[in-house]
Amino acid sequence: MNFKIVLLIVVSCLAVVFVIQNVSAVTVSIFFWEISLSLALLIFFVLAFGFVFGWFLHSFLAYQKVKKEVTEIQNDLRSQKR
Repeated sequence: MNFKIVLLIVVSCLAVVFVIQNVSAVTVSIFFWEISLSLALLIFFVLAFGFVFGWFLHSFLAYQKVKKEVTEIQNDLRSQKR
């Protein structure tokens, strides 16, 4: 059997066990909002938000690095033409 399929099955089983064990409802209060949802959903949303935020931060920092390198190359080319 393919390693990726076995790994997917194991991770899926662990996710199902996690959800079954964390079905209790929790209340989250943020400023003047209050929401009640299962603990498993709360953890999933927090992890998803962290993943998306980290991805955008990484993309922004990579863009800044490339922008800085392009500016340096343009400055070098301008100084060589003189």
